[in-house]
Amino acid sequence: MSQTNSVTGRSASSAVKKLVFSAMGIALAMVTSYIKVWEMPMGGSVTLLSMLFICLIGYWFGAGYGILTGVGYGFLQFIADPYMMSIPQVLFDYPLAFGALGLSGFFSGRKYGLQIGYVVGVLGRFLCSTLSGVFFFAAYAPEGMNPWVYSSLYQGSYLGAEGIITLAIISIPPVAKALDTVKRQAM
Repeated sequence: MSQTNSVTGRSASSAVKKLVFSAMGIALAMVTSYIKVWEMPMGGSVTLLSMLFICLIGYWFGAGYGILTGVGYGFLQFIADPYMMSIPQVLFDYPLAFGALGLSGFFSGRKYGLQIGYVVGVLGRFLCSTLSGVFFFAAYAPEGMNPWVYSSLYQGSYLGAEGIITLAIISIPPVAKALDTVKRQAM
């Protein structure tokens, strides 16, 4: 028998299931982040769907779980491959950027909610990464080029490429059906 929390009405087994799926999402994101299709010269890469696994947690369990899972994943990314100029730069490049992927949770239950949520999550990550590029890496912009334009183009090149590839894959009917099956098991 599962215990019920008198405040939320949720069973302990439901919370454990969400925790387990969130941990699996982080693990799958970490593994797939090392399968690089294309790597940028100063950080960032197109990976094999690594952002999708964090977005799925948000989409399945809500933005709170998704953001928290993304923040945890961001810290693990920093531990695995750290680059630190300052504390604010680390926050923008790791926990905030990956936490933004959890924004996908605001689109759960909508038609094409996963696709829309994924786009919003990736745009959130793009915004954090672009801000980091402008504030902390502007010196790398070519002479005479606006740092906002440079950072947007740089971040957009790899995030946009992975985003388009992932959207195409999750829109394939058998893949969408498989994700719905996993979602039902997760719930």
